[in-house]
Amino acid sequence: MQTRKIGPFEVSAVSLGCMNICHAYGKPPPPEHAQRLLLTALDQGVTHYDTAAMYGFGVSETIIGKTLSSRRSEFMLASKGGMAGVDVAGDGKLVRVIDGRPETLRRNCEDSLRRLQTDVIDLYYLHRWDKKVPIEDSVGELSRLVERGLIRTIGLSEVSAATLRKAHAIHPITALQTEYSLWTRNPEIAVLQACQELGVAFVAFSPTARGFLTSSPPDIRALDPKDIRCSMPRFSPDNWSANLKLLPAFEALSQAAACTPAQLAIAWVLHQAKHIIALPGTTSLEHLKEDIGAADVSLSEEILTRVGRLVNQDTVVGSRYSAQSNSEVDTEVFTHV
Repeated sequence: MQTRKIGPFEVSAVSLGCMNICHAYGKPPPPEHAQRLLLTALDQGVTHYDTAAMYGFGVSETIIGKTLSSRRSEFMLASKGGMAGVDVAGDGKLVRVIDGRPETLRRNCEDSLRRLQTDVIDLYYLHRWDKKVPIEDSVGELSRLVERGLIRTIGLSEVSAATLRKAHAIHPITALQTEYSLWTRNPEIAVLQACQELGVAFVAFSPTARGFLTSSPPDIRALDPKDIRCSMPRFSPDNWSANLKLLPAFEALSQAAACTPAQLAIAWVLHQAKHIIALPGTTSLEHLKEDIGAADVSLSEEILTRVGRLVNQDTVVGSRYSAQSNSEVDTEVFTHV
């Protein structure tokens, strides 16, 4: 597989997001299946695994630690802190809390190291910028974790170009992670350019549009009530019906490009710039191999242009996040006159 740079690391251009193995998209697979998926990915050339304290309230990290710690030297490991499960009411029930205070980041990182069964995390992200805490304070603490040897490099997730620049002035930022696909083009407003100027890798999660740009898009009527897509406006019945109309032409373009729809979606992301790494997630071994194959897909300028005109911020109906989730991120948004 082709490789790309994330700071000092050379990683697979198509890497693996590890949220799916424990929550978010319906009922998670059995742990033994998740373990087989992780090992298959490594054997197939995936050298960058991305997880977070938030994923399953530590379950994703625990599975990765149990499965891959013996092969730790074969891949780059990324995790995230600053958003985790907290027993707020003292009743044993964990709730999601965004907390970017230095003491919280220290605790999150130390907890993640134990679950991951490793001495150091290669790339550690601030999962969300806690807007009650100056970004300089949060990144300052991450820089101290670098000094202590607990993490090697620092990343940010779902932040604007302005916030990236403020953070980068405190300590070099190695990677910025944000949703990016044909149907979520917000990074094109400013972040992709800022990353290129600063030498920051851009890690694009959900490159297949949360399963929409595939040969088997989800049936929204059959989604598990806990599936995170249930709260996303693009998956509401009316918006979904409108968006589905894009798929026949998209599938035709994938046939013209001699690849699957998912491979076309991932390859389009990779073709946008050399500092972009695609980060799909899956629980399917078949889809894993399909996603990995996207790294070898070469798209003509004609296909890139046609698919970009077909699926974009003007043709997709609905916001990517709910109002609550939108308030928690710091990304630029398109304004339509």
